[in-house]
Formats: sequence, C-alpha cells, structure tokens
Amino acid sequence: MSRVLLVEDDQSIADMISIYLSEENYTVYCAADGKQGKELFSQHEPDVVILDLMLPDTNGIELCKHFRTVSNVPIMIVSAKSEVSERVNALMIGADDYLCKPFSMRELAARTSALLRRSALNQTFKPAAADPVPTDTKDIVLDLEKRGIYLHGQAVETTYSEFEIMKNFWLHPGKVFSREELLNKIRGIDSFVTERSVDVHITNLRKKIEADPKEPKYIKTVWGVGYKFEMPTRAN
Repeated sequence: MSRVLLVEDDQSIADMISIYLSEENYTVYCAADGKQGKELFSQHEPDVVILDLMLPDTNGIELCKHFRTVSNVPIMIVSAKSEVSERVNALMIGADDYLCKPFSMRELAARTSALLRRSALNQTFKPAAADPVPTDTKDIVLDLEKRGIYLHGQAVETTYSEFEIMKNFWLHPGKVFSREELLNKIRGIDSFVTERSVDVHITNLRKKIEADPKEPKYIKTVWGVGYKFEMPTRAN
C-alpha cells in the first residue's frame, strides 16, 4: 500500500481525505501542523505528500521547501488560494501539482494516483542497451538509474517533474518538444494541469543548469513550438 502524508489543519477536510484515500487502499498519515508533518515525514518516508499552504505554525511553502531539500517525493499542494501567482510560486519552489479548494475526492485520488504512477515508472526505467546514455560530457551528466543530475561534478537538486523533463531532453537531444508533449511525459495523458506548468519547470531548470538563464546554452526555446535540448560537448 502506498503511503500518503497529509498535512492539513482543517480537521473536517483531513478526515474526508483520509477516509477516502484509505478506501482507495492508501495508508494515510495525518499531520495538523508543520512540526508534526516533519516528524511523520521522517518516521514513515511517504510515497507522496499532500500539503495545505495555510498551517497554524508555518507557511506551507516553507514546509514544501523543507521536504524538497531532503527528498524527491512527489508533492501536491491543496489550497484555497487559487491565484495564478500562488500556483506558479508553489511549482517554482518544488511542488509537483496544485489542487485548488474546493475539490472532489475523486479528482484528488486521480491526481495522487498519477503522481505515484509516474514515480513508479521512473524507478523502474532503464535506458536500452542498444542506445546508451552518454555520461562523459564536460558540463552536465545525468544518471538515470539514480535520478541524478550533475553540473561540473556537483549534484543538482531537482523536483520529480524537473527531472522527468530533463530525462526526456537527455534521451532525445535536438528533438523539439511541444509544451503538451512535455506535459504528457511528466503527468500522463490524464493530466489536470496546464501547459503553463511546463514553462515554470523550464525556468527552474535553466536557473539550475545554465550559466546565464536568460541566454540558455542547453535548453533552447523554439518559438511557437516548444523547447529542445542541445547536448553538451563530450570531454576529450
């Protein structure tokens, strides 16, 4: 059974989510504030986190940042804050999905399942032996089995979705991906999020791997279409 950490201070909402997901065969651990959320996260190592933004002892954004520094676990924000700026900010600091309140339990369960499915597929992914992934490049190295990105020998922290985008770029250098294609790669064709999310993830990736994010060397914009990845030069 997949483990879900739910951090929600509204007891009635927490009870509804917990009961519904339990009936869907999830093991749900509930925290009413950030402190308890951190404790349960360490104790149970959840497979996915569902996180409210407005908590009594901390800002949910700060808690999301904390989880992201210690794990690549998929994180879904659930919040009454429906402004585009709030959703974009959450995605930029490490969240993988954002669901506005009020929402249906069925949609919540579907999104949770989609996040877990993408995560499980990634853990079992291995590149084909006939098409080996280059690992001796000068600047950037991807370790697909360990889900690692290294820039000049230093590990680069990424969210689940950021790594999925980078993995698809890495396996298909020079291929132009539309926003819709990248969105389907990281969420699946049953995605509930918008193509704007892809732009946010691309912006974050550029900040992490580009010397000058405004003049990207690796992740190029193809105007009117989408994005492509220029493979770095191999080391001699």
